[in-house]
Amino acid sequence: MIALIRYTLATVLHTQRYLAPLLLFTGLLGVLTVNGSGPLPPAYASSAGALFVCSTWLTVTLMSLDDPPQRAILVVTAGGRSLTVLLAAIGTALLSCLALMVFGLFFPLWMGDYAVTTADLLLGLEAQLTCALVGIAIGVLCSRPVFKRQGYALVAALALVTGTLFAKDMPPVNRLFTLMATTPDAAELLAPAGVMLAISAVILAVCTAVAQFVTGRRE
Repeated sequence: MIALIRYTLATVLHTQRYLAPLLLFTGLLGVLTVNGSGPLPPAYASSAGALFVCSTWLTVTLMSLDDPPQRAILVVTAGGRSLTVLLAAIGTALLSCLALMVFGLFFPLWMGDYAVTTADLLLGLEAQLTCALVGIAIGVLCSRPVFKRQGYALVAALALVTGTLFAKDMPPVNRLFTLMATTPDAAELLAPAGVMLAISAVILAVCTAVAQFVTGRRE
């Protein structure tokens, strides 16, 4: 698994396919959080939203690095276990998102004027991790191993991202953003955000199982 993650990281760094989602993340973060003030939860909702979109795009990129012949060779190298290859891509996406979470946690503090508490930082971590897990889940479902036609994958990804962001009170993302926008006290949001985080982990597990089922039947 570690070797596969290292291979995936090396490939995406060499091909520089990470640049587009990274630039999108930094651009959204800059537009949404610069010169902010007041309670931190709304600012962290913005940084989590930026990471959500970025993690979706980044996961699709990581899952689609290899064309079908190369993927077949990779699966054989992994002992014929396509699930291991899938989990390695997910692990690489998660590690990348964890690195971006650090930036998303401290950039609003650097560019804005906020009174920071421990509860604010914990809430920021929960919100970003929740959005990262859901974004990775959507990216897994809308990747090349699942969709043979990339046009269909793009439409599906846009529909899922839009629905997840804007469907009113839909957990975990929209519901979490609504809570963070209307409740200035971060301490009150830690428990609800923890529930949303658990839901996002379940969503990722389900999407991983669906992707593995589809790719397993094709391979």
